Amino acid sequence: MRNVYVIDDFRFENDNLYFSLNESPLKIQIEPAGQVLTDSDGIAFVYVVDEGDHYSYLQFPKKVWNGLVSVLETKKDPLLAINGEMILLHNFANELEMLVFNIEGNGNYGEAFVQAVEETFSDILKKQ
Repeated sequence: MRNVYVIDDFRFENDNLYFSLNESPLKIQIEPAGQVLTDSDGIAFVYVVDEGDHYSYLQFPKKVWNGLVSVLETKKDPLLAINGEMILLHNFANELEMLVFNIEGNGNYGEAFVQAVEETFSDILKKQ
């Protein structure tokens, strides 16, 4: 069974970016898998996590994309605040950067998703 955990907020603390879930984190035990995908229909980015016997997703909807812009500006992997601990989402910055540049002008992702990415990440895309 694949779970989808929606990221609903982010904050900066001590030069680190922390994302948090809208779920009750008490039941969730995950290990980062180091891969970022897209959910073009849902206008979201997705980070793959291992839950032991299956993979699940951390979904980053458009409302938290300003945090993703910061990830690309700093080239620093973010952390997930869960169960009182901080989990480094390794390889997040590299994977996200490759995706954003691949999505630019690429109709295979769907017009609405491409437009949302190009608008939100415009400053990053200009630096190419």
